[in-house]
This record gives sequence, structure tokens and C-alpha cells, in this order.
Amino acid sequence: MPNNKQISRINLHGKEIVLLGTAHVSKASVEEAKKVVEEECPDTVCVELCQARYKALVERDKWQETDLLKILKEKKALLLLSNLALFSYQKRIGEKLGVKPGQELLAAIEAAHEIGARLVLADRDVKVTLTRAWRAMDFKSKLKLFLGLFSSEKELEKITKEDVERLKSTDILENLLSQIGKELPQLRRVLIDERDQYLAHKISTAPGQKVVAVVGAGHVPGIRKWIHHQIDIRPLEETGRKGRLASIFKWAIPLIIVGLIASGFFVAGRSVGGQMLKWWILANALFSGLGAATALAHPLTIVAAMVASPLTSLNPMVAAGWVAGLVEIFLRRPKVKDFEALPNDITTIKGFWRNKITRILLVVVLTNLGSSFGTFVAIPLMLRYLA
Repeated sequence: MPNNKQISRINLHGKEIVLLGTAHVSKASVEEAKKVVEEECPDTVCVELCQARYKALVERDKWQETDLLKILKEKKALLLLSNLALFSYQKRIGEKLGVKPGQELLAAIEAAHEIGARLVLADRDVKVTLTRAWRAMDFKSKLKLFLGLFSSEKELEKITKEDVERLKSTDILENLLSQIGKELPQLRRVLIDERDQYLAHKISTAPGQKVVAVVGAGHVPGIRKWIHHQIDIRPLEETGRKGRLASIFKWAIPLIIVGLIASGFFVAGRSVGGQMLKWWILANALFSGLGAATALAHPLTIVAAMVASPLTSLNPMVAAGWVAGLVEIFLRRPKVKDFEALPNDITTIKGFWRNKITRILLVVVLTNLGSSFGTFVAIPLMLRYLA
């Protein structure tokens, strides 16, 4: 039987709940999850998975269903790229420990089937979680998270045998998110605190008199805190909409730019207006092209980014990165081998740039970043001429 520190026994209105905290990348956790389910013989087994994550675990070809065009149209390239970076971190730790991420959850599921127990996927839909997290962060926080996940590669190389043993008794992904949460509290609230409540509700309302719940060790304290409370999960399942202020702001910048250029032509004269227009085009084109080039985009994609940016920066409905991403897909359409190689390629920074799928996402993200930077560089240059 696993260490008592990893098991919490909760009595809830006559229902016995056995809460097992695991590490998502620990061999010991795989054996423990199977053993607890078999020995406790519960009516129901709850696992920290939603339907989408469950399918991703049991269906190895899930990556081949990725619809890149849909992702670009919905402006979720940076969201997916950060999600892949999170998975990359967990997978690299798993390789050090010799186990695939999530295997302990699969072991619990298999044991539940063997004893005839009900199965409850107790986690919130990952799309809802990521969307809520995304909308809770500003652009600076998103970039900070993205860069932090990639910079973790060097830190992983420093992990010693003692560190590996310590990691076996915790949930490494939740540990990572907890560390990030110190700098990005809005991210921790959505990824950990809200899910603690969601998991607590699903576990407490699971059918049967005896329930075994297998969750990441990082969620155990929060579940124990919330499981005796009545929780309305409907607000936690809403993705919400962008605030009115954000909508006003995204249209305000283009209107200000158009106003500046117009005032240059009609107030200060054609030559001033021409200079302002020139610097607007040059700044946007230069930095968008540089962003695309940093992603190792096709030369024609770089040209497309440079041509599109001065125009798309004035239209919040279309982004330069979206245009560049479409051109990159057309010129370097991903093949089956790219989807097959994706799980391994995302474990290294080089792999992110080598794989056509992640490279397209990088093209979108870095082109948009360059376009945004170019806009804010252009504004003071234009004001100089107007002054």
C-alpha cells in the first residue's frame, strides 16, 4: 500500500472518499494507482482528466487531427504553442524518470475496468481552462510564460539523482505551475485554484458509497479544502468574453494611427504626411519580417508578413501572423511524419523550429509580436514629424 502521506481518507455524508495524490511522471505512481484501486475496490474511480485529455492519452494518433487552419482562424496559435511547451516540460521530466506523463491515470482507468467500477472524468475541459487562463493574462504575462517554459530546458539538464527521487513524491507539472504562479498569480488561480474546486465538486458528487480519486499531488490540499463545500461549477465552466475596454482599445490604436497620418497630410502638408506614412510602413514591415525570419519562415512567408503588417495593424480583425501562417502552410504543408514526430520534437527548442507544425505556430506568434513592436516604434517616429 502507498505511503500514507499520499493517501487522504475523507468521510463525506457517509460516503468514503480515498484521495490518492500522484506524480504524473512517476513509475511508482503508476504502480500505486493500480494497487489502490484494486485493494480498495471502490464503486467509482475518479481521475484528473477531461474528455479531451482522456482521448489524447488513449488515442496516440490524436496529433494527426490537429486543424491548423482552424487554430489560425480562431487566433489560438500562441495558446496552442504554450500548451505544447507545458506538455514538453512534463514529457522531458517523464523521460528522465522512465515513464510517460499520465500513465498512472491510465493504470487507474484500467484497474477500474477490471473490477467493474464506474469511471468519472473529474477534471474541467482543458479548452475551458486554457481559454480562461489566456484571457486572465495580459500580453506581457503570456510572453513571460511562453519564454519561461522554453528556458526550462537548461534547468532540466541540471537535475540530479536526488532531485529525481524528490520529484517522484510530487506532481512535477503542478510544481512547475506553482512556481510560475508566484510571478503570474492570475495563471495559478485558473490552472490550479479553480480546478481544485472543480475536482472537489466532481469527486464529492460521484456515484457510489466508496470513491477512489486519482489526482496530481498538487491538487490534494485544495481538494481537501473545498470538498466539504457546496460548489456551483457553472461559473467555472464559462470561458467568458473579452471585456468592453479591451474591445475599445484594440480599435482605438488603429484609429489613432489613421488620425495621425491624416493630420500629417491635411494639416502639416503632403511631405509630412508622406514621411509619417513611410515610417509607419517601414517600422511594421521591418519588425514583422524579422519576427517571421526568426521563426525560420519561408522567404515568401517573410515577404508576405512584411507586406501584410502595415495593413493588418490597422485592422484588429486580421493579424499579420495569421496571413504569414496561412502562407507558410501553403508553402510548407505539414506531412504525416510531422504529426508523428511532434511528441518528440517538442521536447527540444531545436525541435520546435524543425517540426513544420510548431514552426507554423512560431511564424504566427513571432510575426504578430514583431508587428506589435513595429506599431509602437512607428508612433513616436510619426509624432516627431507632426511636432
